[in-house]
Formats: sequence, structure tokens, C-alpha cells
Amino acid sequence: MTALAPPGTRRAIRGMARRGMAGMAAAGFAGAAGVGVTWLVARALGTEQAGAFFAATAGFVLAGAVVRLGTQTGLVYWLARLRMQDRAHLLGSCLRIGLVPVAVASVVVAAVLWFTAPAPLRSLALFLPLAALSDAALAGTRGYGQLRPTFLLERLARPALQLLTIGALAVASVSTPGPYAAAWVVPYLPAALLAGYALRRAYLSVPTPHRRPGHKTYLALRVQFWRYTGPRSIASVAQLALQRVDVLLVATLGGLSAAAVYAVAGRFVVLGQLANQGISQSVQPRLAEALSIGDRLSANHLYQTATGWLVLVTWPLYLMVITYTPVYLGLFGDGYRSGGPVVVVLASAMLVATGCGMVDTVLSMGGRTRWNLANVTAALALMVALDLALIPPFGVVGAAVGLAAAVLLNNIVPLVQVGHALGIHPFGPGTVAAAALAITCFGVLPQVFAAMAGTGPAAVLTAAVLAFAAYGAGVWRMRQRLGLGSSRSLRSLVTLGFGR
Repeated sequence: MTALAPPGTRRAIRGMARRGMAGMAAAGFAGAAGVGVTWLVARALGTEQAGAFFAATAGFVLAGAVVRLGTQTGLVYWLARLRMQDRAHLLGSCLRIGLVPVAVASVVVAAVLWFTAPAPLRSLALFLPLAALSDAALAGTRGYGQLRPTFLLERLARPALQLLTIGALAVASVSTPGPYAAAWVVPYLPAALLAGYALRRAYLSVPTPHRRPGHKTYLALRVQFWRYTGPRSIASVAQLALQRVDVLLVATLGGLSAAAVYAVAGRFVVLGQLANQGISQSVQPRLAEALSIGDRLSANHLYQTATGWLVLVTWPLYLMVITYTPVYLGLFGDGYRSGGPVVVVLASAMLVATGCGMVDTVLSMGGRTRWNLANVTAALALMVALDLALIPPFGVVGAAVGLAAAVLLNNIVPLVQVGHALGIHPFGPGTVAAAALAITCFGVLPQVFAAMAGTGPAAVLTAAVLAFAAYGAGVWRMRQRLGLGSSRSLRSLVTLGFGR
């Protein structure tokens, strides 16, 4: 029999439900906007030119992960910890310790890229400091328990602006990758300015003693901050490299056209990753607070509830693209249909990964950043080795196998570690219910319908309507088990309120 969460945890889960549903909604919009950008670029440019765009943006995102220095986790962890331990007089020092190195590193790397990178990436480099500081500032607001800025800026405003600017170029029939890259990166400017404003408001919202910390106290905090954040910095780069380096390797070993096919075929993966990030960002502050005081029962309930929601949101997508792979790829044009095996391999791996939940976040919030670093480094090394061996003979399918193997390693190993070190796991009743419901409605039902009615547009639409209707009924019936039993949690599914 599953133990009931303590009252404080139930309140935390209700609050997390509001934030989590808002996070999933915002992540869903960001993912849809990303797919829209991919569709516009794939349609407007040939596979060669589209491959150049995808390679440049992948390089920019990877450089951004390098210069963030792990602060997207470190600031959340330390700001939440200092607030819980009544050390508010150190909050300003913590922000300076985290933000100043990010600013310096981003300027240095941007200068290096400006003088050494190829043309599309060189133009993006000017915006690297803005992107890095924007992400770090939003992490700071999450450390104060305020998630609205992340939802509004990172998940809604910036993706919407990117979609609009790139859409304008597509309508104007622009056919070179440079303008598309510029249109994609310019929205980082207003996002960075607003993120800085949001962080200032969050800082001023917490009463801070006027006394300044002593020099020794400041140095001790800096050492502790970077001892925790340093390994996470390397891990975050390796984690993002798992998502981006394969595109660069395919471009190098297989050509830009192959890179475009691979990027388009794997674009659906980003939707699931964004959902994971949305839920993780909602849970991080509460999880850090629970683990900082040794409340593993609350941490376990938070982890299991969040994993159930992640499965509930992502498994329908992965199961549907497996069933209707030709339909999905056909949306981007006939030149991308050869990516079918890539879709099946990656979707299968992501089913396992999302079933493990936000396991790397749990490991980091539990203070095991060095373990996390070892895991993600091993996964990256495995992916690169497999890609180098498999891309030349097998092309994009070889790259998909390399990424799938790395994803499995990077989720199963930390899952074992979390269970051993923290005594928690993601397989609660909500996770099991969500998985069974998704498999029934989006795995079995569409397969049966496809066997009877084919995979034409009308058949796909009918199958989707039936699947979602059955899914909605199942979610309602299992709402208590899924952690959606309160009227407030259910209203959040409809209103998608942004909480704090």
C-alpha cells in the first residue's frame, strides 16, 4: 500500500500542479513554435541550406550551455537553500557569484566565435551574452520560487517572436540561411532585458538584512557555490551536447542535407524535452527545499507525481509518431521521408527516458552533481563513439542509434543511483496509471485503427480524435491517482494559470 504524502507535501503538490500545468502548457507552446520554425525553414530552404541553419543554431545553443557555467541549476539550488536556512543576507552575494562569471565567459566565447566561426554562426555570436545572462537571470527568479518569468519569457514570448520573424522571411520567399539565423536570434535581446527586470523584482521581494556578509563568509559561499555548480556546469554542457552534437557530426560526416533530414526527423524529441524542462523547473525549488532538510518522503512524492505528469503529456506524442511516421515526416516535404527509421528509434528511447522522470534534476538537487557529471560524460562519450563508427556506413540511422544508446545510459544509471543514495524512485501509482492509459489510447487504439482504415489524412484525424477522447475520459476517471484530484488542480488543466 502506498503511503500518503504528509499534509505539507500535499499542499506542495497542489501548488506544483498549478505551476506544473502552466509549465507544461508553456513548454507545449514553445515546442509547437519550435516545430513551426523547423517546418518553415525546411519548406523555405532546400535541404542543404536548411542543414546550414540547423548546424548554426545547434552550435549557438551548445555555446550557450558552455557559458552558462551550470548556473541554471546552481542558482536555483543555492537561492532556495539560503532562503530556507534564513540566510537572506547572502542572497545578493549569491547572485553576484553566479552572474558575473557568466557575463565574462559569454563575452569571451562570443569574441572567439566572431573571429573563428563560419558565417551563419558568426552572426549569432553577438547575441551569446544576452542569451546566457537571460537564462541565468531566469534561473535566479526560479531560485526565489517565481516561475512566471520563465514561462512568459522563455516558453512563450521568445519562441513566439522567433516564429513570427522567421515566418515573415518565409512569406517574403527569402532563400538563404543567414537572414533566418538572424531572425531566430534577435528575440534574445528583449528576452534578456525583461529577464533582468524580473530578477531585480524577485530580489527586492525578499526582505534582506542591511548587513553585508564578511569577506570570509563571502569567500566560503563562493567556494561552496562553485563546488556544487562546477560539476553541473560541465554536466550541463555534456547534457546539451547529447542533444546537439549529433547534428554537427551528421553535417560533418554525412553532409548538410543529411543533417537537415536528421534534425527534422528528431524534432519531435524537443517537444518531450521541453515538457520535461517545464515540469522540472516547477519542481526544482520545492525539491531543493525538501532535500535540503532531509525530507525524503516529500521529495519522493514530488518526484513520483511529476513523473506521472511527464508520462501523461509525452507518451501520446511518442506513440503517435511511431504509428504515423510517414505522415509526420511528410509535413516537412518529400525530401525528409527517408528519416523514418530515425523517428522510430528515437521515439522508442524517449519512452524509456520520460518513464524515468527528471532523474538528473533529482540527482543534482540531492547534491550528487559529480555523479551527474560522470553519467552525462559517459553518455556523451558513448554517443560520439557510436556516431563516429555508425554514421559513415549507416548515415542518419547510425546517428539515431548513437543518441538512443546515450539517452538510455543517461537515464537508467542515475535512476539506480537515485534509488540507492536517496531512497526514492519515480514509479508511483500515477506513473503506472499514466503509462497504461497512454499505451492503450495512443499505442493500441491507433495501431488497430491504422490496420483497419489505413493512414490517410482522414483516418489519422479520426484515430487522433478517438484517442484523445478516450484519453480525456481515462484521465478524469484516474484523476486521484494521477495527482489531479483537487478541483484546483483540475482547473489548472483548463485555465493554465501561472501561479506565482
